[in-house]
Amino acid sequence: MKFVRFIMKNAALASVPKHIEHFSKFSPSPLSMKQFLDFGSINACEKTSFVFLRQELPVRLSNIMKEINLLPNRLLTTPSVQMVQSWYIQSLMEILEFLDKNPDNFKVLGEFVDALVTIRNRHNDVVPTMAQGIIEYKETFPQDPVTNQNIQYFLDRFYMSRISIRMLINQHTLIFDGTLNPVHPNTIGSIDPHCEIADVVQDAFHSAKMLCDQYYLRSPDLILQEMCSKKKKNLPMSIVYVPSHLYHMLFELFKNAMRATIETHDNSNTLPPIQVMVSLGDEDMSIKVSDKGGGVPFRRIENLFSYMFSTAPAPQIGERTRPPLAGFGYGLPISRLYAQYFRGDLQLYSMEGHGTDAVIYLKALSTDSIERLPVYNKTALKNYKVSQEADDWCIPSKEPLDLSIYKVPK
Repeated sequence: MKFVRFIMKNAALASVPKHIEHFSKFSPSPLSMKQFLDFGSINACEKTSFVFLRQELPVRLSNIMKEINLLPNRLLTTPSVQMVQSWYIQSLMEILEFLDKNPDNFKVLGEFVDALVTIRNRHNDVVPTMAQGIIEYKETFPQDPVTNQNIQYFLDRFYMSRISIRMLINQHTLIFDGTLNPVHPNTIGSIDPHCEIADVVQDAFHSAKMLCDQYYLRSPDLILQEMCSKKKKNLPMSIVYVPSHLYHMLFELFKNAMRATIETHDNSNTLPPIQVMVSLGDEDMSIKVSDKGGGVPFRRIENLFSYMFSTAPAPQIGERTRPPLAGFGYGLPISRLYAQYFRGDLQLYSMEGHGTDAVIYLKALSTDSIERLPVYNKTALKNYKVSQEADDWCIPSKEPLDLSIYKVPK
């Protein structure tokens, strides 16, 4: 019996490339926040969700799995990246098992929920494991700008795909597992129809403050202000959003702001507060986090969003050589992806010698908050074939220029 199962598993594994090739020909179907919300609150039907997900999840998985194979061979063969690849293959195989199953069978629906929970748990460590693969690659092979650019392009798309897949899985499992969230009883899956921005700001700030107090024995205070456009003056400062996504972004920004503030004002008895301005307009919900932590040079701003630049070994339990607020190095790039996932953004504006403003832009309307999903096609393929070309702008020399060679003869 074990031998038969072994043969069947190997046969299924052998057919994976064919399935990936098939499903990657389809584009993912982006959903709006309103569609997520309407489905969960008005037309919540487990059968409909099951039928959609058993087709949509293979499409999203296959699209990004095609791109994994375009990575440099030296990176693709690292143990960590191979492990991540094996997780995706296993998850795809488990979802494909439901393609021919009857959606009217309650047992099948229950098994599907269990399978999704297993897949979600399997992928919990995708981010640090892939980051470890980058570390293994960087420590072994020389770097070049083109390869770094290709890896940056891939990781943005890979992690965005992961966010979207987890969103679909969480919505289905949270809505149809039959239990309510005691902390957020009014949420529809992971979405809060009335996400109070100030509450999330306070939660993220106090979590970062507690971490900061533990390490530095002090922390800056928070000054929070809210502002509405005239048309929305009497409305509460809330939007339809995923609180956990917003919390993730704010927690990362507060950690960075606190660390910079304390290290800049190390010899001062008082710390300048971190200021947060929340502004709700007709189109945008904007959240500005301002600190007086000394800022960073302009040339380094984009490096803060680079996986190749910021990758560092994850802090070990009990390790005190690096401040815990430094984290893993992926905080800002991943936070920006969370903002961009529903068509928002995260931008940094820094004044070296003074401080930094970080602004999160979100869509004010749920109809405008639509998933931003990577799709594998010819355009994506071109981005992995970029070659090093001569710059069409002069590159300043670091050596003193001998102007004598430009003297005009008499």
